[in-house]
Amino acid sequence: MLPSAAQRLARWLITAVACAYTVITLTHFQNGVAYGLPAAATMVAVLAAHFVNMRAGLRDERPPLHPLPLVLQAVVTYLPDLTLPGGGSALAAPLLAGALLVFLPLPWGSALIVLMMLYEGWALWAGPGFAFLTAFYVMTVPTTGAMTYALVRLTRVTAELQEARAELADAAVLKERLRISRDLHDGLGRSLTAIALKGDLAGRLIERDPASARTEIGELVQVAREAAQDVRQVARGYRAMSLSGEVDRAVALLESSGVSVQAHLAHAALPDRSEQALAWGVREGVTNILRHSRATTCTITTSVHGGTARLEIANDGAEPPEPGTTGGGLVPGAGTGAGAETRTGAGIARGAAGAGVAGGAGGGLTGLAERAAQAGGTCTATPTDGGFVLAMEVSA
Repeated sequence: MLPSAAQRLARWLITAVACAYTVITLTHFQNGVAYGLPAAATMVAVLAAHFVNMRAGLRDERPPLHPLPLVLQAVVTYLPDLTLPGGGSALAAPLLAGALLVFLPLPWGSALIVLMMLYEGWALWAGPGFAFLTAFYVMTVPTTGAMTYALVRLTRVTAELQEARAELADAAVLKERLRISRDLHDGLGRSLTAIALKGDLAGRLIERDPASARTEIGELVQVAREAAQDVRQVARGYRAMSLSGEVDRAVALLESSGVSVQAHLAHAALPDRSEQALAWGVREGVTNILRHSRATTCTITTSVHGGTARLEIANDGAEPPEPGTTGGGLVPGAGTGAGAETRTGAGIARGAAGAGVAGGAGGGLTGLAERAAQAGGTCTATPTDGGFVLAMEVSA
């Protein structure tokens, strides 16, 4: 799997910090080659062990032969204090602190870092005149360790989020497959069985009773047309839709995408056609919010007044409309069906954040207007100040 952006960032920053401490180590050559070479060799050993540990940590793994690489890094970190004049652990201890926090339980790692700070303060203390320099080196231990730990945790959390996102996508695909399988079984099982039986019967009757055979063939054609209608309903997810169920799914989907949602539903029984139309309105509106806006808040409201049920979906984060577009939306005409629908503000579906791209008949906002008209109502799509409102009214 290719490294994520978080992994690349963590690798670059951890490498940069290690290189910075290595460059500082080269200043030991000011005291002579006999002093600089052992110090440089020791730092190379520290970097090798640190590389092995961090490479495994960024992959959320244990290094080979764990905890041997961690022990080796600790040894080469403090060995110069015994072999080199003036020591050298002050430049390698911050790297060790990061490895300890990554691979040890946090309380244990934190306790060891406190001990390392006390040791460095004691080893580097050269009097009050050098107190600031001593404090600087002591504080590099927890700060560098915490930064390394945070970068590794960022990489791990990012990987976990990517895995969770992939699992959610797979679950959504599986759920849709199960729905289609169930609907095809329930809707087409009877139709396909009837087609097979009537076809066999027509084949046996075609020579001895052509009139009856023609009747059976006609009925077969009618069953086939009904099966085709069932397929279209399954493809559109039309079967067994409910307003409350669609709102629940919409809230879950929006909140999982980082949109804060408030849903206020009126508890009233609606005709099936009206409820189906409003359920489609919720599905289309939420889909367009996710596709065509940067919304952070969304409100889904239903109300019933007199003989009219109203659905209103309002969101912020609207993208600016394209030049030349005007407000308005989709307003069905006075009649019923697609032929009676008129469309105003042609650019609204493209320019408004909540709107989808209006396709042909039956798609996007045009499709919602058709469904509203069939339920004896209207559909409007209106941009607001930085937001968008989709409203549907149907007969209650």
